[in-house]
Amino acid sequence: MAMMAVILAAVGAAMVVGSAMIARHRAQSAADLAALAAAGRLAAGQNTACEWAVSVADRMNARVTACAVEALDVVVSVDVDAALGRWGLGTARAAARAGPG
Repeated sequence: MAMMAVILAAVGAAMVVGSAMIARHRAQSAADLAALAAAGRLAAGQNTACEWAVSVADRMNARVTACAVEALDVVVSVDVDAALGRWGLGTARAAARAGPG
């Protein structure tokens, strides 16, 4: 009986860690693609570039929390909700920079 409890606890812990890792990777992918998309639209202005970043992140189920232009680089930060079924595990955050330099 105790062995079964240990196995169930280990499986549960592995599921939580796995879900958190997936959310972190999704957040980083969304940040990378949003920053690249914004950098590609930077010639149209900062607002257009950041709107494009928000659009790309939305399609990846991520939220842009910050978008800034630093010289010729675009820096984008995103949040992704980490969940295990119905239960929320928190928020995964990531940032990315894209530009010619």
